[in-house]
Formats: sequence, C-alpha cells, structure tokens
Amino acid sequence: MHDSSSVLLTTAEMARADALTIARGRPGSVLMENAGRAVAEAVAARFPQGPVAVLCGPGNNGGDGFVAARLLAELGWPVTLFLLGARENLKGDAAQAAARWPGPVLSLTADAADKASLVVDAIFGAGLARDVEGVVAELIARVAQSGVPVVSVDVPSGLDGDSGAPRGAAFKAALTVTFFRLKPGHLLLPGRLLCGELKVADIGIPSDVLEEIAPQTFIDHPPLWAASFPRPAIDGHKYTRGHAVVVSGGAAHTGAARLAARGALRAGAGLVTVATPPSALLVNAAHLTAIMLAPFDGADGLTKILEDKRKNALLIGPGAGVGAETRENVLAALLSGAAIVLDADALTSFAEIPRDLFVAIKGYFAGPVVLTPHEGEFARLFPALAASGESKLVRARRAAAEAGAVMLLKGPDTVIAAPDGRAAIVINAGPELATAGSGDVLGGIVLGLLAQGMPPFEAAAAAAWLHGEAGAAFGPGLIAEDLPEMLPAVLRDLPSQFG
Repeated sequence: MHDSSSVLLTTAEMARADALTIARGRPGSVLMENAGRAVAEAVAARFPQGPVAVLCGPGNNGGDGFVAARLLAELGWPVTLFLLGARENLKGDAAQAAARWPGPVLSLTADAADKASLVVDAIFGAGLARDVEGVVAELIARVAQSGVPVVSVDVPSGLDGDSGAPRGAAFKAALTVTFFRLKPGHLLLPGRLLCGELKVADIGIPSDVLEEIAPQTFIDHPPLWAASFPRPAIDGHKYTRGHAVVVSGGAAHTGAARLAARGALRAGAGLVTVATPPSALLVNAAHLTAIMLAPFDGADGLTKILEDKRKNALLIGPGAGVGAETRENVLAALLSGAAIVLDADALTSFAEIPRDLFVAIKGYFAGPVVLTPHEGEFARLFPALAASGESKLVRARRAAAEAGAVMLLKGPDTVIAAPDGRAAIVINAGPELATAGSGDVLGGIVLGLLAQGMPPFEAAAAAAWLHGEAGAAFGPGLIAEDLPEMLPAVLRDLPSQFG
C-alpha cells in the first residue's frame, strides 16, 4: 500500500469510503454535520463577515450546505439559503439537515447571489450525472460576472470530480473544501484552476478504509516514491550508481542530448555517456567534461555499445531526427534489456507504425520502458485515444496499457501512468518550465533514476516532481540549462519531504 497521504479518490471510491464508514456504525448524518462544520469554519477563518448566500442542491452536497448555513448563522453571519427543487423532495441525511435549519428556504433563482458578499456553493457534488443548464447555469454566469467570492463544497458545482472538466458550466471558486481525500478533478486542468485554494477536511472517515478500496490514483509527491528513491551507499562506487547512455542526434542537433545527459548526471547516475554519430563527435566533445563520449554508426554500432551490460539505461529521442534510422536505433536499444526512455523524435518516428513499437516494448528482451510525450506526440502514437475526449488521466492509463510502458504525459498537469493501472498527477509544475529544452532535461532525470535501479513508474514520478521543484527553485528567467544546476539544492532538501 502506498503512503495514504498520496491517495486520490475517484467519485465512486469516495462514495465507497462513505458507505464503509457508515457500515461500521458511524451515521451519515454525523459525517454530514462534520462536513458542514468544516465548511463553516473555513469560511469564518478566511472571509470578513457579511451577507452570505448558501446555495443548496437536492442531494447530500445540499445537505452539507444546510449544516454550513445553520452554523454560520449561529456565528452571527446574515445567511440567506436557496434550494434547487422542493424541500419535501429531500431524502435521508439531507432531509434531516434541512429540518435543523431554522430560517426560510428560498427557491434557487438566477439572481440568488445578487445581494451577497460571499457565496457558499453546495449545489452539486463531484459525481455530477449530467451537464449543468437552465437556472443553475444562469446563476453561475451571473456570479462570475459579479466577482463575488465563492466557497465550494466538495467541488465547484458543474465540475466533474474525476476528469477535471466542467460539464456545461461550473463555478470558479476562491476556496474549495473537500473531505477525506482529494479527487483527480481537483488537480487535472481546468479543474485545478476552478477550485481556488483546496482544503481537505477530516470528517471522521478512518483512513484504513483505503485498504479495502485499494485506490490506484495518487498525488505525485515524495511520500509516493520515497521507499524506492536511490540513496548512495557509503561503500558504493560509480558503477553501483548505474551507467546512463544518451543517444545524440547529428551535428546540427546535439544540444538536446547534452541537456538530457546533464540531467541524468545531476540526478545521481554514476556515469553518463553520450553515444554520438561520427558527424556530431567534435561538437559534442567541445561541450562535454564529466560526460563521456562513445561514437557509433547506426543500429549495429548502438548494439555494440550496449553489449557492456554496465550500461543499464538509455534515452533516445531528443534531437535524434525523425525516420528509419531513429526507428532502428530504438528497436536495437529495446533488444538490449537496458531500461529505456523514449522521447520526442523517438516517438514521432513510429507515428505511422505505433504497433511495431508496442510489440518491441513488450518483447522478451525489453527492460522497463518510459515514454515521455507531450500532447502532440501522444496524438501521433495514440490517435484514437487523443480524439476520444476522455480525461488526461484515462488517456494516459489506456496508453500505458496499450504500449506496455510507463507513460509520462507532459503538460501543466502531467500524468504518469503504469500498465498495471497506477497513476499519479503532478501538482508542482510551474509555468517557468515552458521553455525550450526543459523536456530534454526531464527525460534525462528519468534516465538517471532508472540507471540507479529505481522502478519505472516511481522513476518517472520522482523525475517529474524533481523537475517541477527545480523550476520553482530557480523561478522567473529559467532556461533549460538551469534545471540540472538546481537539482543539488532540491535533492539536499528531499529527505525532509519524505513524510
């Protein structure tokens, strides 16, 4: 079981966590009371007291709203409560919560929030079954126009808790208070931008229910991969820390390979060699110091380099060129049994025949493989998935299963997925990383961790996190060359992050 603080729950898994807790004898009404209290306390702690419109829906999310309204009124807030649908249609815990609300219940209208200085949005929860339209859509548009701050219960109404996609219309919250664990939709774009500040409240669900639920989706942060992160041993030497190989492109396209090689070296690989075609030998030699050079000519030459089994990890793609030569080099690398990272041109070279790549990855001799596409490269290898309209999480998972490789699908909400169904969402990738060569360094960091024996899913997740931290540590003005140089400071601080 992974560290439980890393867990993300789908809407179905969260419903199961509720049900398991209730089955153990903790009534749903108590969970609802705790949820409403968490919302009221978050509001009171963050906003100046003023007229608040509490917008309640017909289900349990609305029940949480009734509790929050009652507790805010007890604290002296002027509360007006609006309900979507008829009060007599409320059921179970939500009906009980409504019965304890002493004030009037007004019908939800498009102008419900017009006189409020704050909106508490408890209309729809994360498991929204259909698109938002009609009066709720009008109300959402009106609130957006007015600029009144919104505090959302569970998720901003209209947001799909699993995909992070708005359905029809969705509130943009200043604060979202959710319960027990975050959901994927809180972290995937555009959901992350709609949630504002995220607060996860404990409402009395015991964390051991996670053992029964066995979730497969995680936040990418150090506790997720701490157990397998390489720690240099006092009796180790450079060969125990692995020998990483980066394949360089021809003379005009060598910078990407050198960026990746430096990333691998800074990530802790004991040795790094750039395998270079003869045309690029001199330009690479002029730029490299701690990184070694091995000239090779074609796939047979690469095979020869990899006959030395101490060379246990290889990256190919950055600056490699698109075409038959790169395809042959990739297939030769996969036959070596080394851990392989495929990026950029190595992926695009198989755009016409992705099946050939997947068959080779699943081949008898292949070692662990990590693919690191951005959305454009992903669409070339997985055109049907790219056009499916599914969430990034679903697409990355399906692609990992189809390819038989760990998928690191890049972007501001990078997703890492393994063929066994595990997936992690990156939450620390800042906008400064959108610079030429940044992805090459990321590929190199993955390579460096694989060379040190880290399993592929954990290596990809750790690399993406380290890359994000390195970008944030440098800040504005970052260029790709800065990223490897920020890694020592990030790695020095890492033990304090392991939780």
